[in-house]
Amino acid sequence: MSNQKLDSKVPSGDIADKWEKHKFDMKLVNPANKRKFEIIVVGTGLAGASAAASLAELGYKVKSFCIQDSARRAHSIAAQGGINAAKNYPSDGDSVYRLFYDTVKGGDFRAREANVYRLAQVSNNIIDQCVAQGVPFARDYGGMLTNRSFGGAQVSRTFYARGQTGQQLLIGAYSAMMKEVGKGTIQLFDRREMLDLVLVDGVARGITVRNLVSGEIESHSAHAVVLATGGYGNTYFLSTNAKNSNATAAWRCHKKGAYFANPCFTQIHPTCIPVSGDYQSKLTLMSESLRNDGRVWVPKDKGVKEWNIPEEQRDYYLERIYPSFGNLVPRDVASRQAKFRVDEGRGVGTSGVAVYLDFKDAVQRMGQEAVSEKYGNLFQMYEKITGEDPYKQPMRIYPAVHYTMGGLWVDYNLQSTIPGLHVLGEANFSDHGANRLGASALMQGLADGYFVIPYTIGHFLASHKHPEVTTDHEAFKASANEVRQKSEQLLGIKGKKSPDEFHRNLGKVMWEYVGMSRSAEGLKKAQIEISNLREEFWANVNVIGDPKNKNSELEKAGRVADFLELGELMARDALEREESCGGHFREEHQTAENEAKRNDEDFAHAAAWEYSGQDLKMNWNRHREELNFEYVKLATRSYK
Repeated sequence: MSNQKLDSKVPSGDIADKWEKHKFDMKLVNPANKRKFEIIVVGTGLAGASAAASLAELGYKVKSFCIQDSARRAHSIAAQGGINAAKNYPSDGDSVYRLFYDTVKGGDFRAREANVYRLAQVSNNIIDQCVAQGVPFARDYGGMLTNRSFGGAQVSRTFYARGQTGQQLLIGAYSAMMKEVGKGTIQLFDRREMLDLVLVDGVARGITVRNLVSGEIESHSAHAVVLATGGYGNTYFLSTNAKNSNATAAWRCHKKGAYFANPCFTQIHPTCIPVSGDYQSKLTLMSESLRNDGRVWVPKDKGVKEWNIPEEQRDYYLERIYPSFGNLVPRDVASRQAKFRVDEGRGVGTSGVAVYLDFKDAVQRMGQEAVSEKYGNLFQMYEKITGEDPYKQPMRIYPAVHYTMGGLWVDYNLQSTIPGLHVLGEANFSDHGANRLGASALMQGLADGYFVIPYTIGHFLASHKHPEVTTDHEAFKASANEVRQKSEQLLGIKGKKSPDEFHRNLGKVMWEYVGMSRSAEGLKKAQIEISNLREEFWANVNVIGDPKNKNSELEKAGRVADFLELGELMARDALEREESCGGHFREEHQTAENEAKRNDEDFAHAAAWEYSGQDLKMNWNRHREELNFEYVKLATRSYK
């Protein structure tokens, strides 16, 4: 196993000056020369749409790809609660430094300080940008932008548009992108799935995609590739992600040489509608913003099934255990505590695998109309799914897989270990450490797309020679043939189990052994079971249809094949990381009070995995990027 130390390319100097200094030191592309460069952007969520729009406005030729029928259907629309920024409008003590501090602490000291500080610095620009685009953020009675609180912070810094913030932000970015499509500076390719990265002389020079309507394999060349394809939460089968969300684009880049960092850092969101049966294919998230006014509780006694019980019989356990933060502790903490209550036998609902989120006090205090003004569409969604009125009885919630903090390793310029391949948003590993604070995903996606990549990709383009490469190059032909062969191989197996059946079985293994609680024994078992499942998949999967037409089963099969490989790496990374931190909770490493116990001496680093396997043999070399905490000193993370 290698222990190569990776160069993050973080600039020198005081942390508050690094980004400004770096922007000046980076090479620029002359405005007249920008039109000579083509850039591929894969993904049209917040990171991808904002990047495509910004790069096109600068004058680059942009090709934008998405798997949906419309770029507006990217999964960013599902983000509900809000977006963080250090505007300090409530004058409650917020600042760029406090946002930076809360984010590093919230990630349990496993994020790169320089990236997090830059994120906090540009956060205010994001709000100005979005307001200028017409994003309808909530406002107070006087017409000023208002804020609400989110987990992991003691200030109100989250800007929001009721329970549909992601959708409104995406409409803003989408509008900016479509303006450029109209001008001809962006070519938009919808219903395309990226299936391979094309390298020429070790540099990312294009992609191979499948047209999901015609089945045709297409090649596209460029001078650089920007990957903004989201996370890999659907490895678990049941998650809050849309069913189309997948890891294939990032995973195929990984197998071409891009290191994959911290794959075991997955976030379990505490506020999800519980599983109701084996027929489910996804789970529904209820926004973390609900924990502003909703109180989390379970009965003090085991076996109590009624919800309408007296106050003295209720255990508001987050308020009891964490008096400083109460119901607004970070997601990993709230999730684990919910699991502990269920494990004690105090879970609620018919399944017993849920806790209550109660708005009785909020309705009494504010009135139902005011509660509806803040959360109305979320309450409607809950009632439609469960048939229960949350104004009259408590919501039932339980943790579910949500966001992935791991992803392709990138340096300070957001470039992966493959020159020319830049990775934005949830697809990279960079800004959240071992746990993401609520309302920070939208912040990172838009920061990367609007305010970071326009500078750093220019530096890459100006720093390298770019020999003329077209799709006639042998590398493109070889990639297209490889993609076709894989499709034919999947279609030719003609086994007895559907891709969904394999995916569901993988999800059960992942949730059981690589979920909220992990142990050495379970992780070793997971690796064996996933390896066996993968072997069976390639011998017994049944993929119907043909490759030359629309074929959703073929799409699923390719994605499940990648999940089966990624799942094994996630288990291996979790086994290697002999500590508990953030969303990674190892049972062997916890305090007497069941809190996460870090090992800073051995694991204050990002683990970056290099693929070295072939066929069904999955092998990796583990490299590391040392994390230095100069401004937020390493300390035991406490929210009490």
